[in-house]
Amino acid sequence: MANPVEKPALSTAEGPAREGGKPSKLNPTAFRATIINIFCNGGLFFLKLYAALVSGSIALLSEAFNSLTDMVSSIAIFVCVKISDKEADEGHPFGHKRAEPVAGITVAVFAAVLGFQIIKSSVERILKGGDALSITWFALLVPVITILVKVVMAFYFSRVGKAARSPAITATAVDSLSDVFVALAALIGIVGAKFGYTYLDPVAGLAISVWIIYAGYRIGIENIDYLMGKSPDKAMMEEIKAAALGVPGVKNINTARAHYIGPFIHVEIHIEVPKYLSTFDSHAISKEVERAIGRINAIEKAFVHIDPV
Repeated sequence: MANPVEKPALSTAEGPAREGGKPSKLNPTAFRATIINIFCNGGLFFLKLYAALVSGSIALLSEAFNSLTDMVSSIAIFVCVKISDKEADEGHPFGHKRAEPVAGITVAVFAAVLGFQIIKSSVERILKGGDALSITWFALLVPVITILVKVVMAFYFSRVGKAARSPAITATAVDSLSDVFVALAALIGIVGAKFGYTYLDPVAGLAISVWIIYAGYRIGIENIDYLMGKSPDKAMMEEIKAAALGVPGVKNINTARAHYIGPFIHVEIHIEVPKYLSTFDSHAISKEVERAIGRINAIEKAFVHIDPV
């Protein structure tokens, strides 16, 4: 599951500049990566689900639901990027950016429901001492395939994330690497069941379901922060102030505040300029400050107030 946090689990890729210096949200490389993520996770889901149904392995079923959650998350990112990219209108003067964190919270709830359902089934099997399973070589091969696919995905998304300057895709790379260890847990569980240690399968399923819930929790908490207008971190605020002070004519900063609108940031800043400047010149400085701040990644809009001193 994508972990927006360490940057937004449901956040957008930043690509070529639009008019006015603002980045477009989804460049072709990032768009292609998002589609690949959907199809890879979808393919793994159906493969794991088939193996789980044939073998009766709850560890493989948990793994299937992990891939399903990843796929739903990827689809939500794709759909909500389209919605959030709509231009501002009379009813939504600041655009539709909050569509993305709303989708993030939906994915978090979906993950929690799946996770708790698997926990229930796993605990029931553990209490019964484990059920007899039909572990075939195909079932053993599925987690190995998953590990190989996820390693390739981690490498690919890491490269694309850096090239596209996309926190979301970079987070997907980290998530893909995490899924390697989840698949390894499933492999240990079904190998143990293959050799008679049937309790290892529900134990592995329990561990994987806890991971699904934890990943959903991270997505939910982060996206709630975005909806509530959380302030960016101190480093971002310092970068904003430095960009404003770097504009000729700006003597000082009185106030600088910022908050998230969805995964993007709006800034309110009060700059001091010499009082003898004409209104025309003061306005020109404020527009240059707006452009300078707008060049920072994730900044969508800067509102600049002039204080003559």
